[in-house]
Formats: sequence, C-alpha cells, structure tokens
Amino acid sequence: MSQEIEIEYKVLLTKVEFDRLAKNLPFPDQGVEQTNYYFDTKVMALKNVRCALRIRKKGNTYTLTLKEPHSDGILETHDTLTEKEFVSWINGTPIPKPNITKQLQQLQIDEANLVYLGALTTLRKTFMREEIEYVLDQSMYNGKTDYELEIEAPTHEKGLPAFQKILQAYKIKERKSVTKIERFFYSLT
Repeated sequence: MSQEIEIEYKVLLTKVEFDRLAKNLPFPDQGVEQTNYYFDTKVMALKNVRCALRIRKKGNTYTLTLKEPHSDGILETHDTLTEKEFVSWINGTPIPKPNITKQLQQLQIDEANLVYLGALTTLRKTFMREEIEYVLDQSMYNGKTDYELEIEAPTHEKGLPAFQKILQAYKIKERKSVTKIERFFYSLT
C-alpha cells in the first residue's frame, strides 16, 4: 500500500516574512504550481474525524490522498489517478481506488457519498538540506491569499530544531498551525 507518515512543522507567515525567507534562504526564484481539489461528504464525515481527502494536480499528474491523524504525525495514503478519473471525481462520480477505498471503508465512509468542495492553488518553492525539506507556499483560494513555511523531516528530532532555528533567526512568531484544508473550509463560511 502506498502510505507514509508525514512529520511536518508549519507556520503561517505575513507577506513580509514570506519575502524575507524567499530572499535569504536558498529557495528557487520560481515556484511550482499545484492545485488541491478537496472532497468530503455533505455532512463533513471526514472533517468530523479530523481526516482530509484531496486530489493534487501537479503538472500532468493527479494524486488522490487521504490524510488521517497518526501518533507520529499524519498518515497519508495515496493512489494515482488518470486525468479521466480526476474529471470523474470532480463531476461527482468517484472512481474507487484500492488504497483509498480500503482506508475509507475503515472509516465507514462510502465513496459514493463524497462531493467536490472546491480547490486551493499553491505556488510552492522548496529546497532540501540534511534530509529536511524546506517549503514556502503562497496559496490562493476563494478570493484569499496566504503564506506559509513548512518543514518536512524524517523525524521529530530533526524537524523541530530546524523549524525553531528559522523562527528564531528571522524573528517569526510561532502561531497556531492551521492546515490548508482547514483554511479552505474556514473560507467557505
């Protein structure tokens, strides 16, 4: 099964903080565009159990991902979609995929009840250093734009110090972490 545990630290940034990090850290000048298409049931069954389901379009690839809480971070389960399957999902006819279907069944959620909620587009800049991926995101959704720093690491012992070092070096206040899908949901109300 295509699964991984995601260990990440993140903070929302002001535009000034975002620009300072982009200028002073080795991020590329241009970001890579990716769009997340979000799904849930009409009664928000996934959200109610702190899960999220999305299709990420990056270039010509479509990846269906279910995110679930896990004691070490976030459990991500993936399936690849064709463009035709992606269109079917967006149009309200989810195509069962082996890994996601199995996880949804464990959550007692029927794919037939899933509905498309909307999209969030991100311009992402990344670089790697010592097994840690540093990410700067500018996200646009429902007339809003926000900025975020993410640190993805193989362990908490590597990720947390790297994250804290950047916050201290650039005098960035630690703020409550709000995921992209949570920010997207807040924008709907």
